Amino acid sequence: MSEQPETQYEQAVAAVADREYTAAGNAYARAGWKLLAAPHHAQDPFDADEKGWVGKGMQRLLTSAICYRVAGQRERATHRSTEVGAVAADFQSILTNPVQQACCKEIRADATLVGGLGDATEAYNDTADAYREAGETIDDPQYWSTTPLFQAAATPLQQVARSTANGEIAVSWEDLHGADPTAPGRFLAHRATFKRQRFASLLDSVIEEGYLAAPRGTTAYNNATYRCPACESSDVNWVGNSILCLRCSTALKKQT
Repeated sequence: MSEQPETQYEQAVAAVADREYTAAGNAYARAGWKLLAAPHHAQDPFDADEKGWVGKGMQRLLTSAICYRVAGQRERATHRSTEVGAVAADFQSILTNPVQQACCKEIRADATLVGGLGDATEAYNDTADAYREAGETIDDPQYWSTTPLFQAAATPLQQVARSTANGEIAVSWEDLHGADPTAPGRFLAHRATFKRQRFASLLDSVIEEGYLAAPRGTTAYNNATYRCPACESSDVNWVGNSILCLRCSTALKKQT
């Protein structure tokens, strides 16, 4: 029996904790490919669906590219980002809902930025325009922003951002969206504007530091059971099947 997608995800998280970013990129790529082949239960990866489960596979591939960038593997990051852009473009072509099409453009812009595939500023501007144009077709922008496709488009940025913020949430759901959900186009267009303004500098920072935090899972502060051997923190992040330091993503040791 073949390994399930989350098996590779758990391997990726553990590799990030070990600062083995090339290995993490490899594991994230494998997780992404498996999710693209079988996105969710009986969902066909070549069919449109309202939730956009294919986005989770694209998310894993883009995170793979980010890991390669941190590891200094620029060429591999470019190749992985090219894959993300191709899948997003293909999925965009089969979707009929304009807001989902705009989200695919957002993911393509992210791939452009991470992989150095072109002018990311122009790509984000085009994405913002697509959200504005889709605005009159959107009844509930807050619903769309919580679907798997839109969450997948937010997660890589959030992981990069928390790498620069002592493990805390540095880009919240509120940060990504406009202040007025009654103006759906502007509300969602803010996602692209925020990324255009912040994503590049945040990515440059983690590349320069050579450090990418693990994704944030279930957390606890001042936990008496665990202690970080690297920074002495007792703040815990349970993610994948790893128990990590919330602050520096080091694997925690149980107190005796």
